[in-house]
Amino acid sequence: MKMLKGLILLTLLSNTCIQAQDQVIEQLLKANPSYFKHLTDNPSKYRLQILYTQIDRDASNQATFTTHAYRVDANEYFYPASTVKLAASVLALEKINKLKIDKATTFQTLKNRPTQLEVLRDTSAANGLPSIEQYIKKILLVSDNEAYNRLYEFLGQKNFNKTMASKGFEGVRFTHRLQTSIPLLENQYTNPVQFVNDQGKVIWRQKEQFNKQQIQAPNPMQTSIGKGVMNDSGRVILHPVTFGFKNAFPLEAQHDFLKRLMFPGSFAAKDRFELNDEDYRFLYRYMAEYPTESKKPSYSADSTIGPAYCKFILYGGDKHAQLNPDVRIFNKVGDAYGFLLDNAYFVDFKHKVEFMVTATIYCNEDEILNDDKYEYDSVGFPFFKHLGEVIYQHELNRPKANLPNLDYLKFTYSD
Repeated sequence: MKMLKGLILLTLLSNTCIQAQDQVIEQLLKANPSYFKHLTDNPSKYRLQILYTQIDRDASNQATFTTHAYRVDANEYFYPASTVKLAASVLALEKINKLKIDKATTFQTLKNRPTQLEVLRDTSAANGLPSIEQYIKKILLVSDNEAYNRLYEFLGQKNFNKTMASKGFEGVRFTHRLQTSIPLLENQYTNPVQFVNDQGKVIWRQKEQFNKQQIQAPNPMQTSIGKGVMNDSGRVILHPVTFGFKNAFPLEAQHDFLKRLMFPGSFAAKDRFELNDEDYRFLYRYMAEYPTESKKPSYSADSTIGPAYCKFILYGGDKHAQLNPDVRIFNKVGDAYGFLLDNAYFVDFKHKVEFMVTATIYCNEDEILNDDKYEYDSVGFPFFKHLGEVIYQHELNRPKANLPNLDYLKFTYSD
């Protein structure tokens, strides 16, 4: 009876916040010691956090959620890496909708400072021109860093964060471009940008933006990671690394973001994203598409990219993974500084299985950052693969009063 009351409480909280942990995930982990014992014996070492949402449908296919948590703690910092790119993609679509500009319109990034990059062409696009649409495709297919940077500049640091806060996502900080070595102050500046029509006429221009208020963690000491860092000359400096000025995207905020995106009808109108039906179809398709299925952009010449390149749950990102033809995973992954993450909505069309799982794990045995000695292959990727397998099997056996109709998530993956 106590467990039942706990599950009811978590269901009521699933659209707001997780205020209690339960034993469901822990039981699944401990029931599979060959996969997880090294993690459950010392979960704090791996900074392990997991959210798993069971989805049930009523007779009209409306979803209700029961969310289970394992070690979810907004005060236990993890670096969100590329998972921030999903937020940028959605908010960029919202912004372009308000401007009443089509996402395929040519989008030019200009420069006003030496650290800024001008981008007038995109060879990955069929017409050779950059657009919000093409940037989002590259983000969702292969987690392209430069594509994210262009959206970050379009949104502007201040408004990017302000918009996330206005939507109720707590603890979020988006403070910098990715994979660029520029001073913190330069990330407060974002490039001038403009949209150009087919006749070459500028139809909208945004001046360079500057956020006067530097964004940082309320308590920077809570963001300290590791015991040392390797500098550019290869020397290890022994001190923890503080991520107080780095991006932050807490697990619960990520999970809720994905839930709002995949289940807009389960939220009040004021809490939904300002997207139209075509926007949702566009995002869903490219979140689930494998990069090897894409024509423009094409990744067939890149030997490092396989179908499961950005699919950690169930496949562990394995280039040679055997894909289940009945399964599609709508997700965004991240990896950096020893952290691996996946924020995923899992669907099996044949067996009518669906669930959400968001998880992070820290894979850095020597506790030295920037030395490129991270246990992704031996610890992180196997964790995600087995976590997907275990939850999937659990869902296959979980009784459901009504099977979901998932036809709206089926796409023809060809350009």
